[in-house]
Amino acid sequence: MMNNNAQFTYQATRISTATKEQLLLITYDIGIKACRTAENALSVKNGKAPDYDLANREIIRAQEVIRELMVTLNKDKAGEMGDKLMQLYEYMYQQLVDANMKKETENIKAVREMLEELKATWENALVQLLHEYQAAHPEDKDLQNAMNEIEGKKTETTSATSAYKAPAPSAQAPKRSFTLAG
Repeated sequence: MMNNNAQFTYQATRISTATKEQLLLITYDIGIKACRTAENALSVKNGKAPDYDLANREIIRAQEVIRELMVTLNKDKAGEMGDKLMQLYEYMYQQLVDANMKKETENIKAVREMLEELKATWENALVQLLHEYQAAHPEDKDLQNAMNEIEGKKTETTSATSAYKAPAPSAQAPKRSFTLAG
């Protein structure tokens, strides 16, 4: 019980102090975890029957995440890219509806993989922007420490979950504005 309270307090603090960009990544994490849990609940392991109730709850949680991503998407700022992202979110949502009706893992897995790819894309974009800022502000030691922490975690995550390698950020890269999240 004490561990659950500590974990809840940590998560609440993490969310309440997060930037918009960090909240977006946290939202993706919640959706990815929900999909993974639903996939596992529907899998038959060691002769154990699928847990349809758990799968249903987690698929609904993943649908809520997709809805949140849709609601917070600022299509006015994002333009055509925002329209395409909205279409992708709508497709993912429908895939989850179908998965919940059929109680099959294929659609859940596909949505999880799309969420993982979107999260990785956002992480790479944010790291690129941080590198650009860091190049312009080399005196900012707090930023340097944060970058070292991010890159350490990113290396662990990347090597553990996929073979995807982001291109090395360049200090000469043009400035970009990522405003898809409201």
